[in-house]
Amino acid sequence: MTDPGVSPKDEAAAFKAAADRAMGSGDLRGARELLQQAVARVDDSLGLWMSLAACNRGLGDVDDALTAVERALAVEPRNFMALLMKASLLERQGRERPAGAAYGVALTQAPSPDRLPEPTRIALAHAREVHDRYTAQMAGALSADLAKVSGRAGAVEAARIETFIGGIAGRRRIYQQEPIQFNYPGLPAIEFHERTEFPWLEGLEACTDDIRGEVLAVWGDGSPQLEPYVSYPDGVPLDQWAELNKSLNWSAFHLLFDGAPVAANCARCPATMAALALVDQPKVHDRSPSAMFSILKAHTRIPPHTGVANTRLVLHLPLIVPDGCGFRVGGETRQWREGHAWVFDDTIEHEAWNDGDRPRAILICDVWSPHLSAAERELVAQVIAALDRFNQGGQAPAEP
Repeated sequence: MTDPGVSPKDEAAAFKAAADRAMGSGDLRGARELLQQAVARVDDSLGLWMSLAACNRGLGDVDDALTAVERALAVEPRNFMALLMKASLLERQGRERPAGAAYGVALTQAPSPDRLPEPTRIALAHAREVHDRYTAQMAGALSADLAKVSGRAGAVEAARIETFIGGIAGRRRIYQQEPIQFNYPGLPAIEFHERTEFPWLEGLEACTDDIRGEVLAVWGDGSPQLEPYVSYPDGVPLDQWAELNKSLNWSAFHLLFDGAPVAANCARCPATMAALALVDQPKVHDRSPSAMFSILKAHTRIPPHTGVANTRLVLHLPLIVPDGCGFRVGGETRQWREGHAWVFDDTIEHEAWNDGDRPRAILICDVWSPHLSAAERELVAQVIAALDRFNQGGQAPAEP
């Protein structure tokens, strides 16, 4: 009988203390009865419902344990331990796929393993194992079902649908454009663009041998024109660039810089300049076009980063590629192949590495996004130039 002089909260606390004593002596049934009395008085306590769930689980009453843990989650939906217990109870019921999905939800709320006691770390590792198996099975099932209609898709569509499946299954992170400064609306976030969008690409690739000869000549004489690719002034926060700032481990030989030719360098590389004339490069006052040889020394990594503007893309023409080199844009990793160019969106997180024993050299230049109309290209260039004039204290030109 309820004592009118005692609050429901105090009564619940008394029942909980008695339940703890009962559990300590191994009387799980007695503890469960006491906890049921406690939640009858206070039904919004995460701790009480979790204790009841644990007691039911200990007694082998999985269904009742699951009911109790659902009540705990109604109080605190993102509680990691409650989510983890729910998944483990579903697994105990033999519900493999719901358990795999539930473990995935729990993992989104998992604290750092070093903050967890050893039994919970073991449970967390098990959660990852079950969830990984679930997502692999899901992706496999979706791909198998897709195979029934695969004849309707070309290579491009098939690659995109596999990426789609990877996102659904949670096995592929979805990356968005994250331009540092200029974000033009409506442009698609495509990691590596299709070659068919750039009809001049094969003509550029045909010049690879001549371009490689010029980079070897520049490289071979220890050219003083090689400059650190990353060069921030003192006092600027460096973040991921601290190791590479002002370092020749990643260097550049500029051919076109801030929209203008570097005359002495261009004179040394006539074949490269002739090949660059094939490329549909942006023309933005004091900004573009841009082109350079990028030299990455052995055992050097370029950390994940994003570019300035989504209105232009970046082209790589690999010239010298030792074993151990790689390049990632978003969720796709590729290996450079000498003479095989690609165009990618550098406003999507990307990184590069040279784990080989020799330097890597590529030709890099910027390219207009093929999804901008001619009018948009002109307007984008005008807006960026006007912004630069404004920031330099000048005036934007009056409308004609």
